[in-house]
Amino acid sequence: MSEEIKTFAEFKSGLSVRWCPGCGDHAILNSIQKAMFELGYKKEEVTVISGIGCSSRLTYYMNTYGFHTIHGRASAIASGVKVANPSLNVWQITGDGDALAIGGNHFIHTIRRNVDINMILFNNQIYGLTKGQYSPTSEKGFVSKTSPYGTIENPFRPGELTIGARGHFFARTVDKELKHSVEVFKGAAQHKGTSVVEVLQNCVIFNDRTHEAITDKAFKSDRTILLRHGEPMIFGANNDKGLVLQGTELKVVKLGEDNWTEKDLLVHDAYCEDTMMHQKLVNMEYPDYPVALGIIRAVNATTYEVEMQDQLDSVKERSKIKSFKDLVYTGDVWKVE
Repeated sequence: MSEEIKTFAEFKSGLSVRWCPGCGDHAILNSIQKAMFELGYKKEEVTVISGIGCSSRLTYYMNTYGFHTIHGRASAIASGVKVANPSLNVWQITGDGDALAIGGNHFIHTIRRNVDINMILFNNQIYGLTKGQYSPTSEKGFVSKTSPYGTIENPFRPGELTIGARGHFFARTVDKELKHSVEVFKGAAQHKGTSVVEVLQNCVIFNDRTHEAITDKAFKSDRTILLRHGEPMIFGANNDKGLVLQGTELKVVKLGEDNWTEKDLLVHDAYCEDTMMHQKLVNMEYPDYPVALGIIRAVNATTYEVEMQDQLDSVKERSKIKSFKDLVYTGDVWKVE
């Protein structure tokens, strides 16, 4: 067993980090390492599984167990690792292309099964490693090397997809918001079951400033809303805006106008099993709404590996076969002289 970790830097592998200067991945790496340190992890208690893409190089920079797998298959391999060794803390590092295109099938079924792994989904709305093709989260009309006249496809919303796959945990943060990212990553790790964290991440080379409309310091307070369980849905540079429900639709109101007060605002309930409000929150987009950040959904449910072990224990208890020898001598048996 390793000694107690005294600083988050002990989670750094020592290898040269080969991301472009200014890439949001650097900040995410530091936030993950700080989260693991604050969670009190030991290095041998963690494994980091990644697929293919710029994000997936993160495995090399972690001083933990790790496996850089193949394109789109990280969810499947991470699931196998967790089921084989439930005591490990399994983190899956993936991107919008790796997770939602070639890996889309594995992504939704891992969520549906509720395997206890932490999926960190870097979303820069572009394929960076392969040099600038549009991805499943690129905005409709986005011009790229593979859509020179603008893509005609509607993008996935990772939160909507997660909840649609019967997901129990979804959160969203921003690469450069290190303190908030650490908070969200810790919440995801402490949740039992599949947790999906979408990180709005910047690619300085092929899709620079893609999230700037909501993340720039000059106006992020008015264009994003930080959700925390049990707190009113209030936002704005002066905390003078909020969300209310009118009929079945969310509405942005300004406090003080038309007699709106803080008491009228919705209170965030991340633990509500019903998905209606969580779906509305993950789907909010600027300029009609502020973009929701924080832990949006966190509902407890039995995990896949616990269910599997319970089933195995039950079958073993009822079975007449207690050993490999019992299995060999079950049914018709012939002795060859």
